[in-house]
Amino acid sequence: MALTRRTFLKQVALAGSAAYLGACSRTTTAEHPPGSWQPAYAGLHAEGRLAERAEEAYRLFERCELCPRRCRVNRRAGQMGFCNASDRVKVHSHQPHFGEELPLVGRRGSGTIFFSNCNLRCVFCQNWPIAHSGLGREVSDAALADMMLDLQERGCHNINVVTPTHVMPNIVNAVLIAVEKGLRLPICYNTGGYELVENIRLLDGIVDIYLPDLKFMDGAESALYATAGARDYPEMAQQAILEMHRQVGRVVTDDRGVALRGLMVRHLVMPNRVAGSREFIDWIATNLPKDTYVNIMAQYRVEHRAFEYEPIARAITSQEFLEAMDWARAAGLSNLDERSLSQAEVHRRRLM
Repeated sequence: MALTRRTFLKQVALAGSAAYLGACSRTTTAEHPPGSWQPAYAGLHAEGRLAERAEEAYRLFERCELCPRRCRVNRRAGQMGFCNASDRVKVHSHQPHFGEELPLVGRRGSGTIFFSNCNLRCVFCQNWPIAHSGLGREVSDAALADMMLDLQERGCHNINVVTPTHVMPNIVNAVLIAVEKGLRLPICYNTGGYELVENIRLLDGIVDIYLPDLKFMDGAESALYATAGARDYPEMAQQAILEMHRQVGRVVTDDRGVALRGLMVRHLVMPNRVAGSREFIDWIATNLPKDTYVNIMAQYRVEHRAFEYEPIARAITSQEFLEAMDWARAAGLSNLDERSLSQAEVHRRRLM
């Protein structure tokens, strides 16, 4: 029978789906970290201190100060603050993710768990149905632990908790449950950066990889575009990042290039320099080692309510992204994200 164009495309699609599902299959051989390595929380658990941390974290729900907003509501009694979250964790999805930084993705993907709700209100949020509208389902901490174990079974290289700030106690308790059932993947704390440094200290010895945003360097800009009036985002994020670095230091990878531990900082380039990219680079170069892993991101899109704000109601230009990358090189930053470097070359060719 002759091979038609439609049949050919169908066969290609089926083959691609099979390859993708194979990568995510629960029956494939898991690629866990080297046998001699163990996550930080395993040591804390062996010392009998992980349960104490979980109890300490849960007490924060009673007068919630999990972020700089300090709503001080009793979430254990059903009260809700700015983030609209109770003391039960709400999850939108969990799956292997291949769009994160390459040291997190490896061959099997980063094991992302996307939490509903958020302590920020970015008007350009790409995930606003999850972060702002709260799409997802409530689960117990035990069910959250099972998700972590499922991602490990599927071969993911880490447990990547996305938008974790407002549910940090649930995460710590879930790790406690999961480690007793065999969890041994590094925890990646993937945060928007609006953190209280004292709560990051509570995570010392639990989190192996920190992945914070440093979105804005000016309080007025962050108040307008991200924090719904709060002007303290730059200060809070910078304090938290310094503490994260104190805990985990530079990125450490295994012999496959997969991250086991360390700090990775993200910054999204925005139109008209509203994010303060030059100030961001200067701050990194002054306050952290020059070989800190930095991802200068070019994927800004006009999402959610960004159309209502003229300075950010357009895509960034090639010039805007390239000037940020050039500033980073001039500042001596030597560990820039590989995909960012590739994107820079694409943007340079556009201008030729």
